[in-house]
Amino acid sequence: MAAGPDWGRASELDDISGAVAIAGIGETAYTKASGRTAKQIGAEACERAIADAGLEPSDIDGLTWSGSFADFDAAAFHEHFGTSHDLWTSPWGGGMAWAATAPYLAAQAIKRGAARHVLNVFPVAWATQRSEMTGGPGEVHAAQAMKQNFEVPFGWFPQPVYFATIMRRHMVEFGTTEAQFGAVAVACRRHANLNPDAVMHGRPMSIDDYLASPFLADPLRLFDSCLISDGGAAYVTTSVERARDLPSVPAVVRGVGEGYSGTGTHWAQQRAFTSTPQVFSAPGAFAMAGLGPSDVDLLTVYDPFTVVSLMQIEDMGFCPKGEAGGFVEGDTLFHDAGKLPFNPHGGLLSHAYVLGIAHVVECVKQLRGVAAAQVPGAQVAVYGGYTGHMASTLILTQDR
Repeated sequence: MAAGPDWGRASELDDISGAVAIAGIGETAYTKASGRTAKQIGAEACERAIADAGLEPSDIDGLTWSGSFADFDAAAFHEHFGTSHDLWTSPWGGGMAWAATAPYLAAQAIKRGAARHVLNVFPVAWATQRSEMTGGPGEVHAAQAMKQNFEVPFGWFPQPVYFATIMRRHMVEFGTTEAQFGAVAVACRRHANLNPDAVMHGRPMSIDDYLASPFLADPLRLFDSCLISDGGAAYVTTSVERARDLPSVPAVVRGVGEGYSGTGTHWAQQRAFTSTPQVFSAPGAFAMAGLGPSDVDLLTVYDPFTVVSLMQIEDMGFCPKGEAGGFVEGDTLFHDAGKLPFNPHGGLLSHAYVLGIAHVVECVKQLRGVAAAQVPGAQVAVYGGYTGHMASTLILTQDR
């Protein structure tokens, strides 16, 4: 069934365009199993983001993290840094879709005077935990009652099965080919090979390599699927005025959007099966920013599978619905030659699976002009977050 306004909704967000900026970023190493805990990883990411912003831990008076993965919350912050001051806090930050909306929460807190410098953090140690059969997206989904009762008994589990089904539907509806899905994977791997911090750095991949990779669930191949890794990142949001007084070049928040499917996490029942809630999220973000898809210099999206990339490219307005397959062919997605430089750090497919927060950090690096695979003249960067039933959009620009 064609996407329409009746299968989801957009959140009503206040206009915060130009009010806040990301003034500090920090990352850990992105690795396979490291033997570290997520708490240790989160602490390191926070240290680096605070230092990059030219601040001290005592200057941080706001903290956002993911309530679903509360590995580095307010208690962990105070324990690690030896602080005890009051913090404005929210568990609706971290990664995934919330990596895009955390700056909106920070802007609201800053506007109310509840905080001045808000730190957002998200770490994972899923590669380390994998040997213990704990952690990771499979365990999280298996714990959901709706999935246990209405999807798992019918074989619709885990994630590769979900998205193999969606891929096949996209192929049937729109004529999308295997090689077109492969174009996304190849572009991300090309960028990862230019990025020494990427897990897949030094492991090139051609379209022939992609087509020779084994199926996880037909038609979804091994290289259509994201990594499982250890790592984390953090960033500091503050007012634009304060950001200009800090040492690092600010990335100004110009637009934020948020959209939901009416089916919630039970998205097997979403009527627009080959669409994402970006159809509700992206328009509001672009309207807030006073920009459009044609103004975007680089796009990063939450890319657990190649089909999610194609759907978001369509749903965010970079090409008509159903035409992303043809749109991404050739060098379209390359950082240095393409019409739409895409996930220039390598994305979840080839950089690391830290659930989107590294995508936001990459946007900031690109706007600073210090990225490993630098997009020439990058002035407008967009992150598209995704969690199945929810999507978000974050538009960042150079300070101008």
